[in-house]
Formats: sequence, structure tokens, C-alpha cells
Amino acid sequence: MKFDFSKYSTCGIFILLALTFTSCEKVKNLFSKPKSSTTGWAYNSKKNGGFEYKKGYKQPVGPGLVYIPGGSFVMGGTMEDVMGDNNNPSRRITVESFYMDETEVKNVDYLEYLHWLRRVYSNNTNVYHNALPDTLVWRSSLSYNEPYVRNYLRFKAYAEYPVVGVNWVQATDFCKWRTDRVNEKILIDKGILKYDTDKQQGANNFNTDSYLTGQYTGTVKKNIKTSNGQERSVKWSDGILLPNYRLPTEAEWEYAAYGLVGNTENERINNKRTFPWDGKWVRNPQLKHRGRFLANFVRGNGDYMGVAPTPNDGGVKTVEVKSFWANDFGLYCMAGNVNEWVADVYRQTSFDDMGEVNPYRGNVFKKLLIDSTTNKPVKDSLGRLVYIKQTSEELSKRKNYRTADNRNYNDGDLKSRINEDHSWKGIDKNGSTDMYYKHNNEITSLVSDVARVYKGGSWKDRIYWLSPGSRRFLNEKRATDDIGFRCAMSHVGKYPKYKKHK
Repeated sequence: MKFDFSKYSTCGIFILLALTFTSCEKVKNLFSKPKSSTTGWAYNSKKNGGFEYKKGYKQPVGPGLVYIPGGSFVMGGTMEDVMGDNNNPSRRITVESFYMDETEVKNVDYLEYLHWLRRVYSNNTNVYHNALPDTLVWRSSLSYNEPYVRNYLRFKAYAEYPVVGVNWVQATDFCKWRTDRVNEKILIDKGILKYDTDKQQGANNFNTDSYLTGQYTGTVKKNIKTSNGQERSVKWSDGILLPNYRLPTEAEWEYAAYGLVGNTENERINNKRTFPWDGKWVRNPQLKHRGRFLANFVRGNGDYMGVAPTPNDGGVKTVEVKSFWANDFGLYCMAGNVNEWVADVYRQTSFDDMGEVNPYRGNVFKKLLIDSTTNKPVKDSLGRLVYIKQTSEELSKRKNYRTADNRNYNDGDLKSRINEDHSWKGIDKNGSTDMYYKHNNEITSLVSDVARVYKGGSWKDRIYWLSPGSRRFLNEKRATDDIGFRCAMSHVGKYPKYKKHK
């Protein structure tokens, strides 16, 4: 049968024209400048003054991090309070999505940090020495641990083991350094900066804040070209650089440790966990691995690894950071191996005091120190910008917070016990109270503002401390042979679709 195209020629022409017109419109829209839905003026247009805006942002995952989808959970103890501390009552809170290190920070990671400090601050050896872990934490009056003192941090055999002997302040400084190295590498990979490691000495080194405020230029390869035809360095609003690496809050750490996505269906948690895995036991129930330990801890008096030749957890002290099995978020050793520093200042009643969303005790609100002569931010001897606490005068008219240092806010001290009308809260005429004592006319707690929380249990702890709800504290400038840390990072913008860890 012969097909007669002539009957359809007119119709075909109209269809062809329609498709052509539609395609042209799409092409036109594709290359036209986006417009403001408020004013109708075009973004990124030289004619319009060059206001810059690009729609769409997806936060890249920083090196070493795992995405943790936010949600609500019951924070606090899941086991009997055998210590009698009464410091972790159960309370439902909500944590926003964030990122956390897949593993504890390793010795090789910290050695990379020390190498950078020694190279950049070669004329200021105190910077390097202040960052050194305390290797003498391994010593014991009645145990032979000298091989660990000499070998644990630097010997290659322990490269993949968690760093210890690091105090809270040192861990926080590591997070700042890691932020700067990651962001510097991003700018190099984007073709904006060149490698200039030889030129970075002393205060002349890349750090994110200095770069963003124009206090550090670096060796420029090709800056961003604006719609006005000018060039500029990267701004924070461009979305190119990553947020800060930091210590996780206590709430974030505990939420991530439980990894309840494996126990959740249609917003229902069908099995509350005691540990970062299902069940009340610490042995793997899977047929292939049945009976093997799920964490590195002390089983009983004197039993740190089991009986040869089949030891239970395989570690007399620490083990490699990817030992055992990851939890449902893909995080390793969230129980056992080493305890981990978190950001919070310790208070016994923290869970009663803190907010319901992203709870955290430890806020010290600061501002940049600006030179009154140059009107530029002030840099310290290390090349970092200087931040100072906000003043009482600046905060006098604020309603959401009235003091810069909130570490001891509403914790029962003298200021916390005074109402806005200067009347007393819950204290009798003699100034006595059930939880606090009076000394020299000051009501104070027994814990200072430099007491920091650590969690997770370690190679030298009993099973009780492996529960994510358990909590202890230590002075932020002290270090031990069983406390390490891992970093976290906030998520900004729209939450990505979560893919469960396999």
C-alpha cells in the first residue's frame, strides 16, 4: 500500500513549526538571564548593576564524612544508672541533618597536621609543641607500656589506629586546621588558586576566614569573573567553600551512634537500641560472624582481648579504626575502641536545661575584632582572625540571648537563680538548695566551664559505657590514653535524599 504524504503535508508543516517555535523558546530560556520574581530585573546582568545569583545548591560531602539525616529521637540513658550520676534522663529532642567522620581521627591524620604546623611555623616551634599529643598518657606505675610511649603515635604499624593523648582544645584546633586545608584544596581544584606551599610561612598562610575577608590572597590562577567584567576572589555566598569541620555536639554524637534508621519504618522506631546495634548483647548474631564481638572493650576483670588463639575483640588496647562493623549510618567504632570528645560543656542537668532542637551547652557568641585605624579585621601571630566576645552593651536590647558566654547559662549559679525582677528562684532565706552549695556568698555548681563531655566507651571500659546514652566529663586541657575524637560538619540548605548504608 502506497502512503499518500500529500494529505498530511499541511498538518506536518504546522507541527514542524510548532516544534521549532517551542525548541527556540526553550533555547532562548536556557541562555536568558534568570530574573527576580520580586522586581522582574535580571540577575547577573551588567545593565542591572551586576547583582549575582545562581539558583540551586547541593552541598558537597567533605573528605572523610558520612551524611547523617536528621530526625527526632529519645536522648539519654537506656540502661540502669549503675553509677548513680542521674545525669542522663530520657528526653525527646530533634537533631538537624549533618555530617560526621566515618571513623575516629587516625594517627596518620594527626601526623599530617603536625607536619603542616612544623613546616609553616618553622620559626615558632611553640605552635608545633603545643599541638603534640601527650604520649606519656600510656605510662602506668605498675604496668609496662613503654613500647606505646615510643611507638603508638609515629610508628607505621599504628598509622590506622585512633589518635589519643589529645585534649579537647587540641582536638578543636585540629578541626580548624582541617577546615582550612580542605577549603584551600577546593580552590586549587577549581582553578582559582595555585599550589604555593613554599610561600606559606608563619602568619602568611591560607585560612578560610582570612581569605574570605581579603586578608590573604595566595597565588591566584584565575579569579571569578563577574557580570560586570571584573574579577574577584571567592565569596562565602558563592557556595564553593565548605562549612567548618568541628567537634559534634553531644546530641549529634548520640543520635549518630544509635543509627536508628535501621529500626525505623514510617516514622516508627520498632526497636529502641541500647547500643549502636540491635539487641542487648555485644556479639554478632549473623550466621557468618556469629559470636564475634561487635566492639573493643573489657569483658571482665583482666580480660581485655579474650583467650588465644581466638581472642574475642582482638585488641588489648586500641585497634584499627575500621575494625568491627559499621552501624546503620556507616560509622565505625561508635562504641568501644576509644572514647570521643564532643563539643558540649558538662552539666549534670544538661538534658533538662537545653533546647528541644539541636540542644547544646557551650555557646560563646563572638564578633570579629576590627582595627579602628584601618577598619580591617585583626590577625594574630598565626595568621588567624581575632574574635572577641560580644559586649553587654551590644546585647542589652536583645531578647533571644543577653550574655555572650552561655556555658553556664541557667545552670543554677547565682545569676541563673535571679529572675528578671531580681527576685530569687527556688532558694530559701538561708540561700540553701538541694543541688548547689553556698560559699562566700556565691551559689555555684561543682563543675567548671572547662569540663567537657566525652562519650562512647573505650578499650579499657566495661560494657556499661558502650551505650551512647552514657556520658562522662574531663577538663578540656587534660588528655588520656583512651580518649580520641572525630569531626562533624553542619549541613546547609535542602536535605539530600538519604541512601541507607549497606
